[in-house]
Amino acid sequence: MLLSEVWSLFQEEKKLEFSPYTMKSYKLQMNLLIRDLGDRHIQEIYYIHLKQYINRHAERLKKSTLGCRVRFIRSVFKWAHDEGITKTNESAKLKEPKQGMRVPKFIKDEDIERLRESAKGAKEKLLINLLYSSGCRIGEIQGMNIKDINFEQRYITVIGKGNKEREAPFDNKTYIWLKEYLGQRNDDLECLFPTDHTFKENDGKPRRLSKAQLRYIVKRIAKRANIDVSIYPHRFRHSFCTHLMDRGAPMEVISSLAGHQKIETTRIYAALSGERRRELYKKYF
Repeated sequence: MLLSEVWSLFQEEKKLEFSPYTMKSYKLQMNLLIRDLGDRHIQEIYYIHLKQYINRHAERLKKSTLGCRVRFIRSVFKWAHDEGITKTNESAKLKEPKQGMRVPKFIKDEDIERLRESAKGAKEKLLINLLYSSGCRIGEIQGMNIKDINFEQRYITVIGKGNKEREAPFDNKTYIWLKEYLGQRNDDLECLFPTDHTFKENDGKPRRLSKAQLRYIVKRIAKRANIDVSIYPHRFRHSFCTHLMDRGAPMEVISSLAGHQKIETTRIYAALSGERRRELYKKYF
């Protein structure tokens, strides 16, 4: 069976299991693999071919990017083996490159307040407060719908990685701006963040804001705040986890609130919390 045929079967099988973002990334990876090895029969591809493919691009790609490439190959080839398409799993011995632990960058408390003050209007105020108090990924923010908001319990139901549903809580400030913002809406759209006159659609009708548009709004607010570090949506998520860790929240609680699939992801913030303590020590001692 040709690689292109394997991909067609694989994506049909996995489209409900994986998120659209994962499938889009996997499609790109398959195109790159076919471009390099050719659209050949998967039964004719052995470990040495896969290893050489990874090594050919090792010098120009980041280790994290190579890791994604290896995980994709292992996922497809394992599936092909499980389905009886191949007799052996030639990707089983393929290893991800070792990566040094990267300490996520967070936003200082004082900069969070500056961002809140620099946001203009209920929509921007809501976005900044929601990013910080919920710790949601930008894709989760972009996919939020009004019907998924529980005002009484103060959480929003979101779909995270792997199409897993979870309850993302929000604080009092976010609650206030949610009420204010929704009270100003005069449309019947289901999405929490639709476009407005700033982002014109071809037909002039509002649509759900894209992730790129949401990132642009955050950059615009950060520019007004005149903060000397790069501000982007995922940095709010790092701040959410870091500040919870600094305030003594158990790691299991942080992992659950953030929707981490593995507790090892949350452990990174323990190291970050240590960086934060050293920073505060230098500041106040």
